[in-house]
Amino acid sequence: MTDISAALRITGARLIDGTGRAPIDDAELLVDAEGRILYAGPTALAPRATAADELDIAGRTLLPGFIDSHVHLCFDSTDGPFHSLTHDPVQIVFETGRRLRDTLHAGVTTARDLAGLNRGHKLSVENGLVDGPRLQVAVRIMSHTGGHADFHLPGGRVDYHLPESDEIADTVDEVRLATRRLLRDGADVIKICTTGGMSSPHDQPTDEGITIDEIRAIRDEVDRHGGRPIASHAQGTAGILSALRGGVDSVEHGYGIDDEGIDLAGEQGTFIVPTLSTVFSPLNKAKMQPYHYEKKKHWVELTKVNIARAIEQGVRFAMGTDAGVCAHGRNLAELAHLVALGMSPMDAIVAGTANGAALLRLDNSLGTLEAGKIADFVVCDGDPLTDIGVLGEPQNVVVVAKAGVVYKNELTPALMRVG
Repeated sequence: MTDISAALRITGARLIDGTGRAPIDDAELLVDAEGRILYAGPTALAPRATAADELDIAGRTLLPGFIDSHVHLCFDSTDGPFHSLTHDPVQIVFETGRRLRDTLHAGVTTARDLAGLNRGHKLSVENGLVDGPRLQVAVRIMSHTGGHADFHLPGGRVDYHLPESDEIADTVDEVRLATRRLLRDGADVIKICTTGGMSSPHDQPTDEGITIDEIRAIRDEVDRHGGRPIASHAQGTAGILSALRGGVDSVEHGYGIDDEGIDLAGEQGTFIVPTLSTVFSPLNKAKMQPYHYEKKKHWVELTKVNIARAIEQGVRFAMGTDAGVCAHGRNLAELAHLVALGMSPMDAIVAGTANGAALLRLDNSLGTLEAGKIADFVVCDGDPLTDIGVLGEPQNVVVVAKAGVVYKNELTPALMRVG
């Protein structure tokens, strides 16, 4: 038998491959020079191979790289609303670079930024100018005037909205034009608001936003230009139902989802991205605008009940944190929140791997550790099927690789990307 040639061999692994199948003890992963998986499975069945680099992970858990389907890497919850206006733009760029690196080192190898980052950030990661997860970007959020993406202060005299983050459109014709602008500017996903939100000053989560007819016009535009997913910020019940009836790919947040919404999501296969990290984050009245604090206080327990019911009913979930609204660099704590509301640890892992890849339309190449796919993987201390919380502590994520390139390695630092 002729040995195959590999760039990297991982041995001694307990493999959770992202498919939902039972873990494999004493597993091996082989990666080729192009960053593709040659083999992932039991060591006893592995092909004979010579590898340029080898890493024995000594019984630790090997998993696919995780996908965070809802982040905002352009800002940090600790900075306050005026940070980008009162600090030099160059500093803001470097702060974003640090957040990108922290997100990657937390175990997230792919992230979907749902407003704030532009195509330049995505290309900077792709071209190796900054370490970070591969990115899909929405560029800006679309909403009605006075909706969740409109951050003009009350009275309209003072404006602290970020023009690079909002896309205001109020009619069917205007949403068509807005969609074309977003596609022109490099949007991989169209982010719309079918409800108001917690942090926006002019509306409530129960307020309705982009309408069913407008969603269908957006869908027509994206389908005529190569196709893109549509992600709907949808918190209140009526706007969730509008999003589902309009045919979005994902309901972001979904806090007020009811039985009708659960049934619709199940029938259509629509993903729910519940961003529970914002729900489980402690409320800090001193650091929140009064309207924001009151809305959050009202919705926290309602959300937990509604999302738990959706989990029980078997709705499709993808992991998303809303990092930026909550802390960056602790993305995988979201998995423990899903488990706290009734999801099994294995299903939570699938939500953060295979399901995220399906939502981002990357499941042909990412999301599971299987031969032929891109070798995004993480190694963690502990057993996440026994204690899912181990993944939420970045120090437990000891190895992170993207396309076969190791970006974090607490086990063998010499086996690292150089430059």
